[in-house]
Amino acid sequence: MTPARFNFTTDVVERLGRERPNAEALRSISVDGDRHSYTYGDVASEAGRMAGALQALGVERGQGVMTLMGARPAWVFALLGAWRLGAVAMPCSEQLRSNDIAFRLRQARPAVVLYAERDREQLEAALDLIEEPPRCVSVDEGGLPVSTAPTATATEWNDPALTIFTSGTVGEPRGVVHTQRYLWGQSVQAQHWLGARRGELVWCTAASGWSKSARNSFVAPWSTGAACLVHEGRFDPSERLTVMAREQVNVLCQAPTEYRMIAKRASLEGLRLPALRHLVSAGEPLNPEVMRVFADALGLDIHDGYGQTETGQLTGMPAGVQVRPGSMGRALPGFTLEVLDEHGSPNDEGELCLDPASVPTFFRGYLGAEPFDGERWHTGDRVRRDPEGFLWFEGRMDDVILSAGYRIGPFEVESALVQHPAVAEAAAVSAPDEERGAVVRAIVVLREGQHAGEELARQLQEHVKLTTAPYKYPRILEFRERLPKTASGKIKRAELRAERP
Repeated sequence: MTPARFNFTTDVVERLGRERPNAEALRSISVDGDRHSYTYGDVASEAGRMAGALQALGVERGQGVMTLMGARPAWVFALLGAWRLGAVAMPCSEQLRSNDIAFRLRQARPAVVLYAERDREQLEAALDLIEEPPRCVSVDEGGLPVSTAPTATATEWNDPALTIFTSGTVGEPRGVVHTQRYLWGQSVQAQHWLGARRGELVWCTAASGWSKSARNSFVAPWSTGAACLVHEGRFDPSERLTVMAREQVNVLCQAPTEYRMIAKRASLEGLRLPALRHLVSAGEPLNPEVMRVFADALGLDIHDGYGQTETGQLTGMPAGVQVRPGSMGRALPGFTLEVLDEHGSPNDEGELCLDPASVPTFFRGYLGAEPFDGERWHTGDRVRRDPEGFLWFEGRMDDVILSAGYRIGPFEVESALVQHPAVAEAAAVSAPDEERGAVVRAIVVLREGQHAGEELARQLQEHVKLTTAPYKYPRILEFRERLPKTASGKIKRAELRAERP
């Protein structure tokens, strides 16, 4: 039963700080390789100090605190401090460019932005694009005021706590607003899918700013009394294995692309990871052949799972259950999920839908819109359910591109392309890829007088990287005289997807 009042920082972190003050809670590795360990007592104290600093900066209950930095202790403490005040954390990816940042600033209007010095250039460029810039403080230059912990705010379960922006499908990205209830509800997936145990070390490798990172880097592990590892370095398959062995990671949560790249580019032969006990994956379906590589080398199965930014984790291959390679598991306990055919009737194949009232991690609504009050949420994903209740992902029912765990809206890529003076029209679709699951494929119609060629294709790819987040750029780019369209002028993306690039 959901409590009437809940605050993750006070009810979970500070409680653990009192009960187990000397137990390790957080271990960090900086981009330079520096290591640091924090106990639960340390984390509770740092969260209080951050809350005091934010209050000194003028942050009040219900206001936003945007972060633009990597997976580092300051990022963790910023979210905890915001929640302690009853403020709303808005973690952003460091891959965002100035246009992306400016859009989020206009939509969310945070009171304060906490940023890493290496992100200053993009942030300052974004500030030049908006009329009322917020206060911005670097966490690398001692800019945070020193303050004692203020009295904690008694937040209600439906008070806003977290805003995560999704990729737009037919328009701009939308801010998804989650409440304190979302943080409380992470205990379900933490127990039944992530499977972390008290005293273990959990490493969720997702970069700060993504929904999986916000919930699995520390919220879910601490819900079970485990410790967490945050690593600021870029992904390298061999280094990932080295860090896992050196730090004696017990539970690993990483993207399917990372599992694929490790299986393809790193040697697992003779690898010893005696502390590693449990592997989980989420973001997109994981290839059964990759799962077999890890099972053969480590004797461990990868437990796949499924969720959306709006819903949080919905399914998972249960901890302790024999894995069905290729399946995203069953609905989490207590979650009511339905598979509906094109007529809206229950079936074994169709769209995955859910009852929001049964999902404690379901979002309150989109930023700037009324709270969602529908009786059913349509995920837009097509699945198959087998006789044992296991679900199998079959594909998107819309045009979202799922690449390396990122959800990329075609509109964002197309908008970036048509900003280039050589481009008249553009369409972005998904193309299969062995490592990433899928990549962005762009079909471009040039303006009159422009000439197609490899050099122009490279220029357009670099243009997209500079205009929006680099991971959205089209790895496949083709030139055409025209795009296939319906009678009403809509691009036939299904027809383009069906082609072989």
